[in-house]
Amino acid sequence: MIPPTTPPSGVIDAHQHFWRYSAAEYAWIDDSMEALRRDFLPDNLAPLLAACGVAGVVSVQARQNLEETAWLLDFARHHAFIRGVVGWVPLVDPQLPELLTPLAADKGLVGVRHVIQGEPDDDFILREDFNAGIRALRPLGLRYDILIGERHLPQTIRFVDRHPDQVFILDHIAKPRIRERILSPWRENILELAKRPNVYCKLSGLITEADPANWSPAGLAPYIDTVLEAFGPRRLMFGSDWPVCLLGVTYARWLSCVLGALSATERQRVCSATAIEAYGLASV
Repeated sequence: MIPPTTPPSGVIDAHQHFWRYSAAEYAWIDDSMEALRRDFLPDNLAPLLAACGVAGVVSVQARQNLEETAWLLDFARHHAFIRGVVGWVPLVDPQLPELLTPLAADKGLVGVRHVIQGEPDDDFILREDFNAGIRALRPLGLRYDILIGERHLPQTIRFVDRHPDQVFILDHIAKPRIRERILSPWRENILELAKRPNVYCKLSGLITEADPANWSPAGLAPYIDTVLEAFGPRRLMFGSDWPVCLLGVTYARWLSCVLGALSATERQRVCSATAIEAYGLASV
């Protein structure tokens, strides 16, 4: 049992999702994820945030279409606790500048993401058309969330080196093989990636990479310790991955687990200040 830990003031959850569930649009939610086969909307999340002392969230895309990006931005306009949106845009589309400029005019859009882990080509992140899309982000003040599996880390290091002035935020600590208790070569690649000062990392998504039904803080500790060593608290941020986290942990327990892994001096940075800095959010 995780001991209760008082959260620091103004906690920012840097990674959560909303959806209206349909089997066709969320085919990745398979039979093992029955608990996720329902709607998850701002009114479902707000009471959890209030109970846990969380001041705001960054809402992240769960579908790869512009309609969802617009939907999330509309939520942000009507719910003050949604501090920013990481949406999806067609980064490989030659018409990207025309599509992106009006979206970027909405200050709720703080970044974009593409589901690299779902691409059949492990080198997708190195494609020239994709990198051309990435080059369009910085002039508009947008960050890029990197969603990859562990196997993509070598390519991701090369990718980041092409864009030294672009802010990158690594989701879910690059999904190491926690269930199998395998650290290498993930650990070495994370340490190498973190040498790039324009890369931040989210302390999120660990439960689903472990065994959601049989995980422990001790089993997560080597992975949390590695990203703390690699990025330090200055470039590490808390994310719940709600509602996906519900497959193995409540919102409150995951926050308590993260707090319990940090020193008192690390908590304010990881649970608030890093996300504010990385995403350019207004201070709480």
